[in-house]
Amino acid sequence: MIAVNPERFLADLHRLREFGAAGVGKGVVRPAYSEADIAARDWLAGRMREAGLVPHLDPVGNLFGLAEGRSILLGSHSDSQPEGGWLDGALGVIAALEVARASVEAGGPPVSVVSFQDEEGRFGVTTGSAIWSGNLSLDDADRQTDREGVRFAEARAGIAERAGEFVDPGRFTGFVEMHIEQGPWLYEAGEAAGVVTDIVGIRDMRITYDGEQNHAGTTPMHRRRDAFQGLARFNALLNDRLRNVVTPQTVWTIGHVRLHPDAHSIVPGRAVFSMQWRDGDADRLRRMEEIIRATAAEVAQEAGLSVSFGDMLGLEPMPMDETLRDALCDSAEAVAPGRWRRMQSGALHDATNVARLMPAAMLFVPSIDGISHAFAEDTAEADLVTGLEVLAGAVGRAGG
Repeated sequence: MIAVNPERFLADLHRLREFGAAGVGKGVVRPAYSEADIAARDWLAGRMREAGLVPHLDPVGNLFGLAEGRSILLGSHSDSQPEGGWLDGALGVIAALEVARASVEAGGPPVSVVSFQDEEGRFGVTTGSAIWSGNLSLDDADRQTDREGVRFAEARAGIAERAGEFVDPGRFTGFVEMHIEQGPWLYEAGEAAGVVTDIVGIRDMRITYDGEQNHAGTTPMHRRRDAFQGLARFNALLNDRLRNVVTPQTVWTIGHVRLHPDAHSIVPGRAVFSMQWRDGDADRLRRMEEIIRATAAEVAQEAGLSVSFGDMLGLEPMPMDETLRDALCDSAEAVAPGRWRRMQSGALHDATNVARLMPAAMLFVPSIDGISHAFAEDTAEADLVTGLEVLAGAVGRAGG
């Protein structure tokens, strides 16, 4: 049995929150490679060392706390959204650290810890774990840019002096990631834990409409080649055309729009926007892509615009490992009998990438009101501790 220390766990979780603390409540601004992110990783490395682990930073900023010999790997990420909460990713890292310490104290199986870099996608999609898993080449990653035009290669150059080689995945027997649900289902049902069955696939790309910039007061409506009107028409058509293809679990989002020249009195000549969609079926993701591209092209032709598509980013749907999943289920029933469920993850996680390399599983705890990716993100501390105990119990059952 691995007996965790809830007070020590919560103290570390609140200490990590101080790096990049912002906004109201427990908000955090800690984007990948920011000053707050690097400071947090330095602090984490020290805590790993105190726990008897060997800290190791790889070339892209993934921070490992390595146990001796082969071990099970636990963790998540510690970077945040541009405006994020204190638990997204951070919970999984600190829970991993506590289980690793407690396992040493109990003479249990060896446990290693990881905080992956840029899970939140400043430069791509789960960048650090995608590179480590081989799902994204380092050369391709280095060419990716953030919203301000900064290249990934430039960002990671700041840690080059302290970075070592990539860690050999063969030293790990499996991976378990604990995370907040980021949805309302557990919270609304009053349940304490969710054992993930599978993680949906995701597709993400930028679409650009180019029209004609012109005076907003003197250009007649019938003469306009307004890039924003093209975007608005695309959005309305897309919702209708996807209706007979998708399921109630399918989602799609235009989350970022940039107009040029972005002025009150100018008809916008360019609209650049993100297009993201998620589903658990790879074929449905492909069919959605066909509809998205065809609809965008049709709107461009009708409105006198040109359209171009950026690189397609994404990950395939990924089932979780049955053995590790069963260990989590057994532990959940022991810790919170009748107050847990099996469930799909609609959010993307590092476990999707790591599952390419080794058996992987995920554990969810409730999110209050289903809120995440916001300063208001929170979970009751009792639920955080319950999740920690479920994780520790699963590690004890699965062994090293």
